[in-house]
Amino acid sequence: MKIFQNAFFALFNVFLTLALFASGVSHNIAWAQTNAGGKDKESMGCAPVGSWLAPGAGRKYGAEVIARGARQSVVLLGEAHDNTEHHRWQLQTLAALHTARPDMVIGFEMFPRRVQSALDQWVAGELTESQFLSASDWNTVWGADPHLYLPLFHFARMNRVPMIALNIDTGLRRTVAAKGLSGVPENEREGVTLPAAPSAAYLGYLLPIYGQHPREGRKKGEVNRDDPDFLRFVEGQQLWDRAMAQAIHSALERPGRPLVVGIMGSGHIKHGYGVPHQLKDLGITDVGTLLPWNTGMACDQISEGIADAIFGIASLSGASHEPPRQRLGIRFEMAQDGGARVLQVEKGSIAEQAGVRDADVISEAAGMAIKRNEDIVTIVKRQAPGTWLPLKVKRGSDVTEIIAKFPAGQK
Repeated sequence: MKIFQNAFFALFNVFLTLALFASGVSHNIAWAQTNAGGKDKESMGCAPVGSWLAPGAGRKYGAEVIARGARQSVVLLGEAHDNTEHHRWQLQTLAALHTARPDMVIGFEMFPRRVQSALDQWVAGELTESQFLSASDWNTVWGADPHLYLPLFHFARMNRVPMIALNIDTGLRRTVAAKGLSGVPENEREGVTLPAAPSAAYLGYLLPIYGQHPREGRKKGEVNRDDPDFLRFVEGQQLWDRAMAQAIHSALERPGRPLVVGIMGSGHIKHGYGVPHQLKDLGITDVGTLLPWNTGMACDQISEGIADAIFGIASLSGASHEPPRQRLGIRFEMAQDGGARVLQVEKGSIAEQAGVRDADVISEAAGMAIKRNEDIVTIVKRQAPGTWLPLKVKRGSDVTEIIAKFPAGQK
C-alpha cells in the first residue's frame, strides 16, 4: 500500500507541474533573483532545488514536512508576491496537505474581509473568473497579475475548499500608518483587537525595510527605532499581522476544526515575528511555517528559526512564449475627486525608479484621465517593452509630470 501511495504522489506532482505550466501563468517575476554566477551555485548547494531543508541545521527533510504540517492547526505558506515559481510551490504544497488533511480552509492575505461574499460565491461555482476578480475588487485591493494566483483559486473551487479573506482595507492600514493605532477609533478598526507588542528583533527586522523609502526631510536609510514615523509604520504592519491572525483564529472555530492554510508574503512569516507572533498571543501555538527559497540568495540568509522548513526554488531563465505583463509597481485606491491615490510603491519597481511616492495621486496616464480603478491598469498593460509612459501626478498642492520607463526586455 505504501509503495502505491508513493507512486500516486509522484504521479500527482508531475500532473500538477504540467497543469501549472499549461495554465498560462505570467512569467513576470519582479522579486526573483536570477544571478547565474557563484551565488546561484552556492545557494543551490545549501538549499537544493526541489528539496525541503531545515534552516540553520542544513538537514534535508522529506515527506515528513507535509505529514507534520497536516498535524498542525495552522500552516503558513510564504511568497514573494510576483514570483511565479513561489505560487507553483504553494499549489503543490496545498495539494499535498489537502491529500493528508482534506478538511481545510485557505486564507489569503490578498483579500480584505469586506469582499468575503465574492470568495464564497467563487468557491460555490457561481462566478466566472472575470466576475470574481471584479466582485473581489482585485485591481484595487491587490493589483498583482491575477494569473499568478488563479491556479490557487481554482484549486479551492475544484475541491470546494473554503477561501477566507484575511486582510483589512488598505484605507485602515494607511490611516494607522499616518496617525497610529490610538488615532483610529475602536469602532473603525474593522474588529481588529490590540496587537501583541512587537519584539525587539521584529523592530530590527522592519527598520531597514522602512528605511528603503525616503520621506520628506529624511534621506533614504536615515531612520532609527525612535522615529515616530517608523513606530507608526510598525503599528500599521502589526495591525495587518493581527487582522490575519484573528481571521485564521476564527476559521479554526469552524466545525471539525479544519486545517487553516495561510497564503501571505514571507515577511509576515519569517522568524515568527508577524502572524505567528499574533497567533501565539491568541492561544494558537501549533503553527507550521514554510517558505520558498530562491536560487541566487546567499546561504548565510538561511538562519535558524527563519521558518520550520524551506523549499529550494529555481529561478526561471530564458524567454517566455508569452509577452511580459507590464507592471508599474504600485498599490492604489481611487481618490474622491478622481485619480489613483498611491498607497504603496514597491521597492525596486518602475514606479519607484520614476520617482512616484506614497500618497501621490496619478490623475493622468498617457494623456488619459484616470476615472476608474481599471483605467491605470489597462493603460499600463498596453505599454510595450522599452516605452515611456508619462504620468501627471498631484503631490500635495503641486502637479508634476513623471515618466515611467519600461525596460526593453522582460524582467
